[in-house]
Amino acid sequence: MSRPTDRRAPAPTFLIHQFGRGLVDEGRTYAVERFRSMSNGEVRRWPLDAMAAGNGRARAKPEVATFDEVREMRPAGNEIIVCTALGTSSGVHYYGDRACGFVVRRAPLR
Repeated sequence: MSRPTDRRAPAPTFLIHQFGRGLVDEGRTYAVERFRSMSNGEVRRWPLDAMAAGNGRARAKPEVATFDEVREMRPAGNEIIVCTALGTSSGVHYYGDRACGFVVRRAPLR
């Protein structure tokens, strides 16, 4: 059974990549960085908070989230979320369906 797709909805399918020990410590806090994948293949930080002084490059500050908030995060279709535990090199990446190439064409190729 197939269901119609709505392009405006959040990513129904997303990829999770755990690194280090992953999300195993419930008492930890995590630094959360968000990125957007562009249609030309570039990956950029998102949201852009302010312009850096002098060189004109945009800079975004990481958020801080708890273990429960990180577990409930869901990326948008073209979003990549990187959550790294503070004090360790463990965490998780969340990739939206368009950011990792999960979008499948329904029409046959000709």
